[in-house]
Amino acid sequence: MKKLFFILVSLSLVATACQIGGVSQAEPTPIPLDATAVPKPTALLNPTSAPQGGGAPESGTTRVSAADGMVQAYVPDGTFMRGGVDTDAHTNEMPANKITMTGFWMDKVEVTNAMYMLCFQAGVCELPHYMNTTVLKSSSREDYFRNAEFADYPVIYVTWGDADTYCKWAGRRLPTEAEWEYSARGAFPSLNIFPWGDQKPDSSYANFNYGVGDTMRVGSYPAGASSFGILDLAGNVAEWVNDLYDAKYYDQSITMNPTGPIARTDEFMRVVRGGHWGDDWKLLRVSFRSSMMGPNPAMQVGSERYFGLSSNSVGFRCAADN
Repeated sequence: MKKLFFILVSLSLVATACQIGGVSQAEPTPIPLDATAVPKPTALLNPTSAPQGGGAPESGTTRVSAADGMVQAYVPDGTFMRGGVDTDAHTNEMPANKITMTGFWMDKVEVTNAMYMLCFQAGVCELPHYMNTTVLKSSSREDYFRNAEFADYPVIYVTWGDADTYCKWAGRRLPTEAEWEYSARGAFPSLNIFPWGDQKPDSSYANFNYGVGDTMRVGSYPAGASSFGILDLAGNVAEWVNDLYDAKYYDQSITMNPTGPIARTDEFMRVVRGGHWGDDWKLLRVSFRSSMMGPNPAMQVGSERYFGLSSNSVGFRCAADN
């Protein structure tokens, strides 16, 4: 079995540190796994068919991944306004700038327990974990990961490395921070504060602010869809993206397909986006930037910092170029 199992971080919102708040420590539940108990992915969100032949798909066109059953939506070439454009913006969201993007596919919802289980059964992914112990529960549910009732709920207790491994297994990749924000905000002249617009969120738009107190089934908030038809970009679980974190990265003014800092930060922090089920509404803004410790291969093998962190409120989705 690969080396894994990371420590759960207790995260609180600090504007300068940009870390996630409201994460509670979980106790591991030693539930045995067997093939008969594996939840199966279900069909999601009435996918359309991607066009055959040459030419780019139209905005919002969907397709289904053969690897895990994920519905992916196409986000076309375009320009968007990246960064804070409202009075709640933090310094790490500035300066706001127009960014030009090449089209890509984005998972329509967050990767689910059932989807992640397929990767585990293939011998590629590790089970969700906390420190050196498998964790199959969520914040309020003793039996979560392998329970068929929660098959279509987002997988949690995955590190950045776990998310990266899964996306590669599925033939995709983690999205860049810019791709994530473009998917959420929409193309210029959109200046949406939230994926759905400027309306302050309530329980019809997202799972946040302990309204549920735990994760919800992916795709449960259609009113919260972005202009590209992508769901759960605000609340439910926060999401790993590919980029290393740098609070001053936007100062570099890279305006074409930015991919994040080319060198690590001292803490090997990775960007996390979207806010989660326990976050205040301000953390659901599309420009809000969080971070959590990713893997640090220079540290002692098996140590907390070698693997990075995982959380009961952080999951992920994948992207693809073609």
